[in-house]
Amino acid sequence: MTMRASTKLRELLAAPDIVVAPGAYDGFSARLIERTGFAAVYMTGAGSAASVLGQPDLGLMTLTEMATRAAQITACVSLPVIADADTGYGNVLNVVRTVREYARAGVAGLHIEDQVAPKKCGHISGKQVISTAEFCDKIRAAAEYRPDPDLVIIARTDARAVTGLDDAIERGNRAVEAGADMVFVEAPQSREEIERVAREVKAPLLANMVPGGRTPAVKFSDLERLGFRLVIYPAVCMAAAVTAIEQALARLRETETDWGEGPVLSPMEIFSRVGFDWWHSIEQRFGRP
Repeated sequence: MTMRASTKLRELLAAPDIVVAPGAYDGFSARLIERTGFAAVYMTGAGSAASVLGQPDLGLMTLTEMATRAAQITACVSLPVIADADTGYGNVLNVVRTVREYARAGVAGLHIEDQVAPKKCGHISGKQVISTAEFCDKIRAAAEYRPDPDLVIIARTDARAVTGLDDAIERGNRAVEAGADMVFVEAPQSREEIERVAREVKAPLLANMVPGGRTPAVKFSDLERLGFRLVIYPAVCMAAAVTAIEQALARLRETETDWGEGPVLSPMEIFSRVGFDWWHSIEQRFGRP
């Protein structure tokens, strides 16, 4: 019997090694993450908004759009997928629907944050947060009404940038009392703040590494030594793709061809990265010659 993705994620989180989850914004990037040998995939909300809508991370993606994207990603990888669920897309009633839709989409875990809707990227200014009580109500509803008992509920607080680190730590611990399985304190602003989160939040911890953001770069081996259980890299694929695509387009304008020096990926080499061999084997077994 196939193990549920949520159960697999819980087993990974219980193992000694930190779980490293690069950020995917579509099925192609998710497949490349699996192909490279990582244990989990993080579905980035910012990357989803950019790739689906061509818009910034300002709370513009709806629940149904995000759940649809999650289902597309989970369908093409065998790895557990942790998904951004923003604010839960409304009040506690919306949160209950969110966990049901995400579970139906096949995600292994999700994080819900305490920003005022519409939310903003955690590494830009201008955020606001709801009260701790309202945040904990959302986490309590998510934990109680998740249809999959192993679905990992992650409480994300953005309070550091609004009300300070003391409040962020307090919110994290209160969220655990409300039923969260893991805490995500967004955007600590120094190594010392990261270490303080690790000491004072009494729960399994998620770290978010965003190049150019408010949090300094820390290697995942160092995060593991501090006690973090999961680290996500939301921008790793998206940022690489932006740079590579812009360079390729500039080269096309300049040289009038997309044939360049060095290795060239043929169509078959691209298709092989998205499962061509598997589909071709079915065609050979069942298709007419």
